[in-house]
Amino acid sequence: MTLASRPAWRRYGAAVLTTLTLVLMSAGTVAAPASAQTTTAESATSQERTPSSTRSSLTKSRTQPEFLELRIDAVTPATVTTSSEPTVTVSGTVANVGDRPVTDIGVRLQRAAPVDSSDELRTSLDLDQGAFDVVGPFVQVAPALDEGEQSQFTLSLPLRSLTGPALGIDAPGVYPLLVNVNGTPEYGGQARLDDARFLLPVLGLPRMPDTTDTELQGSDTAGSPTAPVPPDTTDPLAVTMLWPLADAPRLAAGVPGSMTEKVRLVDDELAGSLAKGGRLDQLLGAAEFATGPDVDRDRRLADSMCLAVDPDLLITVSNMTRGYLVVDDSARPEGPAHEGGGRDAAAAWLDRLETLARGMCVTAVPFAQADIAALSRVADPILTTTALKAPADIVDSILGVTSLRGLTWPDAGVLDNSAAQMLHQLGPTTTLLAANAVDSTAPPGNAVTIAGAGADTVNAALFDVSTAAALAAVGANPQTPSYVPERARYNLDRDSRTARLQDALGAVTWSSLQKSGKPSGAADRTTDRSMLIVPPQQWSVDGDEAGTVLSTVSTLLRSGLATPRPLAKVAEQRPSSPEIASLAYPQRAILDGTPESIEWAVAAQAPRIFNLMQALVEDPQVPLTPTRFLAPLREDLVRAMSLSGRRDQDVAATTEADDAAHTRVDAVTTTIDGMYASVTVLAPGGVYTLASEQSPLLLVARNDLPVAITVQLRVDAPDEMHITDIGPQQLPPRGSRSLQVPAEVADSRTMVVSFSLATENGQTLGEQTSVTVRSNAYGQALAIITASAGALLLFLAGRRLWHRFRGQPDRADEGYERP
Repeated sequence: MTLASRPAWRRYGAAVLTTLTLVLMSAGTVAAPASAQTTTAESATSQERTPSSTRSSLTKSRTQPEFLELRIDAVTPATVTTSSEPTVTVSGTVANVGDRPVTDIGVRLQRAAPVDSSDELRTSLDLDQGAFDVVGPFVQVAPALDEGEQSQFTLSLPLRSLTGPALGIDAPGVYPLLVNVNGTPEYGGQARLDDARFLLPVLGLPRMPDTTDTELQGSDTAGSPTAPVPPDTTDPLAVTMLWPLADAPRLAAGVPGSMTEKVRLVDDELAGSLAKGGRLDQLLGAAEFATGPDVDRDRRLADSMCLAVDPDLLITVSNMTRGYLVVDDSARPEGPAHEGGGRDAAAAWLDRLETLARGMCVTAVPFAQADIAALSRVADPILTTTALKAPADIVDSILGVTSLRGLTWPDAGVLDNSAAQMLHQLGPTTTLLAANAVDSTAPPGNAVTIAGAGADTVNAALFDVSTAAALAAVGANPQTPSYVPERARYNLDRDSRTARLQDALGAVTWSSLQKSGKPSGAADRTTDRSMLIVPPQQWSVDGDEAGTVLSTVSTLLRSGLATPRPLAKVAEQRPSSPEIASLAYPQRAILDGTPESIEWAVAAQAPRIFNLMQALVEDPQVPLTPTRFLAPLREDLVRAMSLSGRRDQDVAATTEADDAAHTRVDAVTTTIDGMYASVTVLAPGGVYTLASEQSPLLLVARNDLPVAITVQLRVDAPDEMHITDIGPQQLPPRGSRSLQVPAEVADSRTMVVSFSLATENGQTLGEQTSVTVRSNAYGQALAIITASAGALLLFLAGRRLWHRFRGQPDRADEGYERP
């Protein structure tokens, strides 16, 4: 039943009742605590929240709304400064998501105590409404909402006031705010039906809004309750920000390198992301604008930033610029395909990135956001090099820059002991880790040495957990990183994109508003105030969200709350104390990581690629080299261990990531099987007849690979046949070669001889071929008969000569008369 079809007495009666209710609620809200303003729905709802064991009694878990759903659409100003408007305005939408009408709908703005620790940047958003004890008046949204209906609202409340309702904010800080919606469900009583929370960063307070110029004369000075309150900039925070440019693996799996064929992509989503208005286009555009000469004149933001680029993305985009195909079925990478439509967009985006990269810091992230822990368990040296050492060279070659080396940023933000040992073996490096990924007292932004990885070899630069988690929640695909503790995890879908962005802004600014308590030049100061701003590598923000984050960081730098610290200094930073930190690898990282079945499959196929690589021969006359031919398959194995999509809020995305990984390793396995089968001995037809006991066997070896290969002939012959080893033989690309195999047969029987090819390190190639051999040799009997006949002939000739020398007639001459 729609609102218009309801009886008139119910419609207008509800309106009158709503007005009276809101008046009564507004009259008693300013001074009363929030908990006193909420009643319980008698029979319509059970909105009780479950206390969390890790927070105070005011901390509750957030539940899905049953009747009304409230969403935050806009917050102005997003960050409060001394030049901002003195009033906070929140716009939002209330929708009836229940199964009955709701009347008497009103909303109000509430505030909790300012965030006092990094953990509270997360946990304060899960507090019970009673903790938001500074409240404003209720504002009517609508007299009633039927099922499926929604209504927008706008709330405004001063930051501070001497005379009326206000948020009561009188000092810089990060403040949790809550918008509460009350209503009366049909057959129920007045109750709080939903709420929405977000953080409001306050860098400074503008002049109080409700004071006239006359009142301010002589009183709007420092210390006056109406005067602007600037931030304390005596101890600025050293800020370093990574700006990630990465995407999910898009290249179709199991396709070896080629000089002529176009690359294949599993879908054409990357084309849309690179095109105008796409995710990667907007990420790049936000960085271009924020660091441009007209905006960042003193290059403070540019000096604090570093582009963190996925080499897999660069390889894909670079190939797209030469034209590419998109497979019709992602589960069949080798199947039918059509032309992709993103060639021009890829070329334009890559040109823009090259231009931007030439003027600022660039570093490479692990290939395809590889799971470093899984990589260490596979323990294949070449895959390790592909994932961790080759990326810098790829970035340099495609972008034409010299990227920052000696830095490893695991996508998971954590390491286990085997991964740390693997990094130690690669050489000196600094690893970016979450602050709770090590058991250390060092604050975020500082460096520690990891235990068991070699002294002065693997250092960890720590970033704040809550800040990184808040940034990961921003965008179209919010995610909760593996390092976020269970007490700070909650359903991100309950918050709108605007609310999640506000949380990120609050988290980014919080550290700059905290003071160390010691002068910046104090001799006993053991750690620097520093901060690493680390979004997720595959960040789903749009241009407005990205621009807002950059603008906020720029405001910190311009206001004196922060100073830029280049990433190169982070990489060079050494621990300020001799403390050796042990690693803390969370169970959640195991659950979010690469499945064991994928690790086993990768571990099985990597040696096969290596053995084939050892057998292939580089031919100066052939442009396709063995490395270029097999590199895509090796990279596919690394892509199969990608963490992309494994931490998304959407469970379907995690399932899709698993399916994609299995499809990838299956395709690689099929391709490698085909490569090994492409080099074989051709079976001769019929029976092979040897003209003599030492006649050679003539065979033909075929190589269908586009690269030359060195093979070894394997022979399985009976004892009566001896085959001479012909040594390594080189087969031309996509060609064949005749092989003469010396054979010595000691028997005249028909024999079956089996031939096959193998690499020099013993890997079988192709299928075994059986040859039926028949020889004209008679073996030992023939030798005896021949010797006996020769002896008899020699005896008879000697006898005749003996008689002739003696002048005696020979019986053999009887009946023979001389002419």
